Amino acid sequence: MKAIFLGLERGVKKVYGEELIQRLIDITNVKFEVFTKEKILSGQVNPKEAEIAFATWGMQEYSEAEIKEYFPNLKAIFYAAGSVQRFAKPFLNCGVKVFSAWAANAVPVAEYTTAQIILANKGFFKTQNYKKSENFERMREFCDIYPGNYGAKVGILGAGMIGKLVLKKLMDYDVEVLVFDAFVDEAVIAKYGARKASLEEIFKECNVVSNHLADNPKTQGMITGELLASMPKYATFINTGRGAQVKENEMIEVLKKRDDITALLDVTEPEPPVNSSELYTLPNCILTPHIAGSGGKEIHRMAQYMIDEYIAFSKGEATSYEVTLKMLETMA
Repeated sequence: MKAIFLGLERGVKKVYGEELIQRLIDITNVKFEVFTKEKILSGQVNPKEAEIAFATWGMQEYSEAEIKEYFPNLKAIFYAAGSVQRFAKPFLNCGVKVFSAWAANAVPVAEYTTAQIILANKGFFKTQNYKKSENFERMREFCDIYPGNYGAKVGILGAGMIGKLVLKKLMDYDVEVLVFDAFVDEAVIAKYGARKASLEEIFKECNVVSNHLADNPKTQGMITGELLASMPKYATFINTGRGAQVKENEMIEVLKKRDDITALLDVTEPEPPVNSSELYTLPNCILTPHIAGSGGKEIHRMAQYMIDEYIAFSKGEATSYEVTLKMLETMA
């Protein structure tokens, strides 16, 4: 099958890397030239014979009309990254299969989130506000203020790929886990030693709440100031999902009134926050620059997943990470 690289050259080079690009050249005879939308529309390159496309971050959007004109023979896109919400639907509507490395990207997010949950229950983040010698005894007090990880309550919002990985990792700890997900059965949640609960119950009872909700219009603004204000004393809110799911202005007001609550935000809306945002100055808000997902050498795991998926697809074997139109309704 004739293959091409689709998207932006810097993204393809970064995610696939020299070694995996060479592997694809060896198994597909693909030429290393990235087909950008600009090159395609200007006629510099012709993708009409392409049957397979390898892509990643920087994948550009195409309308159904453009797909039918420029990709008449395309059978599948192997996307070495996570969410395909931005570009997948027109391809799927045109009968092009889409495969995503969301499972590979979920691994570092779950690792990162689990580490934050464990540290949050120990009061690690709050102690950093008192890291001067004269406040050292105040830092010690948090050993008794925070619950630790024996019997603590943890709330997980969304039990998709990432949420389930976090649930699996939390099974190694003596914590009680509550899950909010309207699309996952109670029996599935129970397999992870957790139980389903409402948003209100989770925010009211849990020492840590971690957001992994799917990113769609229904979830935008779902996490309100009222919910955050209901959290127990010295609770922690973690967001590695999407910033748009939080009513940010309401969250800021809660953090100003409740200095015992800590917000660990790896994502915001917009991202990064505007220069005047109080998120930069609030002592109980910790910002990280969207580092939970794949970074460093971890990004090559995404490419490897898609190469393995392509090999299975080309042999007519079962694949593991195909995305369907139905899945787009609920996945991140």
